[in-house]
Amino acid sequence: MSGHSKWHTIKHKKGAADAKRGKVFTRIIKELTIAARNGGGDADTNPRLRTVVAEAKSVNMPADNIKRAIQRGTGELPGVNYEEATYEGYGPGGAALIIEVLTDNRNRTVGEIRHLLTKHNGNLGESNSVAWMFSKKGYIVVEKNGVDEEGLLNTVLEAGGDDLRDDEDNWEIISEPSAFEGVRDAVKGLGIEPVSAEIAMLPQNYIKLEGKEASQMVKLMETLDEHDDVQHVWSNFDIEEKEIEASLA
Repeated sequence: MSGHSKWHTIKHKKGAADAKRGKVFTRIIKELTIAARNGGGDADTNPRLRTVVAEAKSVNMPADNIKRAIQRGTGELPGVNYEEATYEGYGPGGAALIIEVLTDNRNRTVGEIRHLLTKHNGNLGESNSVAWMFSKKGYIVVEKNGVDEEGLLNTVLEAGGDDLRDDEDNWEIISEPSAFEGVRDAVKGLGIEPVSAEIAMLPQNYIKLEGKEASQMVKLMETLDEHDDVQHVWSNFDIEEKEIEASLA
């Protein structure tokens, strides 16, 4: 069972993503800009940009916003010079955290991340202190409702996917990053719209959290999620769905 997918799926169901659409747009605009800066503004030849453009369209970002973000990345329009950084650390109960940010002031951001972790019974770690616990994978989550398991599994494997995992209400589809686009497109070809589809840092093992530690972890995840510079947070916690929902209530 993946605590991480439960976290994102429950937030999705509660409409948190729509309520924070401004935050969602801000995150994606930054990613469009950095992807275009690093790999060029043509999505056909820039896989990272192509993936972010697909995500932008999935949340109904206007085409003009997408175009301007790409043009800021290629230098056709003036814009903020964002820098990528990844921080590692621990949350309540020793749960490992990988926090990916895009910032125009690395010193400010690392200070704020350190403060948030300390405030929520966690701490910032050294580089590579927890990264070894995770693997970079293509990661797609689809709701089980109305989905034929055998048909989905066959489609995923034929498209180059590695595994189809059962996570109670959802199917988790795992692939190598290089196969992610093909697998995602094959799933959509079945008429299935994923709850989430991304290149993710997936933990090799999970840490079970309950009670106070579970509540503290959910609050920490919410706080990190709301930080303007934070793009993605990966963790190896496993928390029961009812405890996540109670903490978010």
